[in-house]
Amino acid sequence: MELFSVIIGELFEGFGNTLLLFAVTLVFALVLGLLLAFGAMSKFKPLKYAVAGLVWIIRGTPLMLQVLLVSFIPKYVFGVFTKDFAAAIGFTINQTMFFFVAVAFVINYACYFSEIYRAGIQSISAGQYEAGQVLGLTKTQVFFKVVLMQVIRRILPPMSNEIITLVKDTALAQVLGVMDLLNAAKHAVNQYVVLTPFLYAAIFYLIFNGILTLVLGGIEKKLSYYKV
Repeated sequence: MELFSVIIGELFEGFGNTLLLFAVTLVFALVLGLLLAFGAMSKFKPLKYAVAGLVWIIRGTPLMLQVLLVSFIPKYVFGVFTKDFAAAIGFTINQTMFFFVAVAFVINYACYFSEIYRAGIQSISAGQYEAGQVLGLTKTQVFFKVVLMQVIRRILPPMSNEIITLVKDTALAQVLGVMDLLNAAKHAVNQYVVLTPFLYAAIFYLIFNGILTLVLGGIEKKLSYYKV
């Protein structure tokens, strides 16, 4: 029982980093993804093609590769070792590794979210914009007062799938030594020579994803009256 308490305590510490990575990625990727979506729909072709190229590259390469690439940028692009980069930004080595992972995750998920945003926005008929303008509303007013809730309703299911995937992808943080939930479980397995930490970690993931599924399902149900 004492060993169980110790292992669970270590897993909770790792889960804290998992939860932080999830939250940071979700918040920043949702915002950046919307900006990328607007860029992809821009009439300014250089911007449109640049965004399309970025999204194509990010979606076509593994997230783990992107994490490793970001972590090597200071050394191989700027000639700065990780410890010096960490000192320059006032981070510890562990915090710097977390920063690298978070940057890669935000860029990756922003690109996926941007495609969902773009598809949702473009699914709204042009007639709704025209009708709003006939009533004296600007395009911005039509978007926020008429279109936005319809877009949210349409993009919520695919967004929910990506959010659930994000929870599982956080396990990739261990590639840079970040002490996330899975890494904490692996350390516990090696230290105590038992396999149960992996089982406990799986339960953590299942409970977290279960809660998210219920929350996202509840939001989708509340917004169902916007279905068109």
